[in-house]
Amino acid sequence: MESGEVFSGYLVWVITIFLFLVVFIPQMFKILREYERAVVFRLGKFNRVKGPGLIFLIPFIDRIERVDLRVLTINVDKQEVITKDNVTVNVDAITFFKVINAEAAVIQVERYIHATSMLAQTTLRSIVGQVELDELLANREKVNKNIQEIIDRQTDPWGIKVVSVEVRDVVLPENMKRAMARQAETERDRRAKVINAEGEFQAAQRLVDAAKMIETAPAALQLRFLQTMNEISEENATFAFLPLPMDLFEAFRKMGTGDSPITKIDKDTD
Repeated sequence: MESGEVFSGYLVWVITIFLFLVVFIPQMFKILREYERAVVFRLGKFNRVKGPGLIFLIPFIDRIERVDLRVLTINVDKQEVITKDNVTVNVDAITFFKVINAEAAVIQVERYIHATSMLAQTTLRSIVGQVELDELLANREKVNKNIQEIIDRQTDPWGIKVVSVEVRDVVLPENMKRAMARQAETERDRRAKVINAEGEFQAAQRLVDAAKMIETAPAALQLRFLQTMNEISEENATFAFLPLPMDLFEAFRKMGTGDSPITKIDKDTD
């Protein structure tokens, strides 16, 4: 009988210890990973920031808020924005940020991830509305930097550092896409015409230089004539050449510059 009472007493102690371990041990000890910090509140008041590793808490008196110190990402959904030059576009972005002050992130703002997301969304609409479409498409890095600086300045009191903001996609209306395609095609045609005109100008300039060179050395024209005959003879065709001396036309040129025989007879008659 006494042995039964002793066993019952042991059983009560075992159950009591077991309940103590089950209830109090999880409340007394917490294990935090390397990238986690615990903001401890004792009776509702801020006590300290603990972690990483094993930390000790007073059961039912201390409460903790876990804070992740890794870089977090926020996907800003597509926003319909009117740019400075009155073009309606749909833009979305990704925000990268991390907590650098766990105490401020928990105490200064409610749900810091949601607050940062709403701030990124509002800032994106504001900045895109202040730039023109060409600047948004050509200077994407500048727009990203402006958004990042504004968000980082406003989240600094929350203990949050905005690492970067990337405007991911800019969706244009179909009529604007067609207009930009026509503009690009017209610009390519303009450049092609300018290049063609520049080539014609350079070719004409070279011909003028060649003509001046031949004028100072008449034998060069004869050499060019023989070279042309050589090039034609190499082609797979039949040609008839009638070479004429270049001096043959010299007499006609002198007659054209001087008085013709008929004009000279009229002068003698007078």
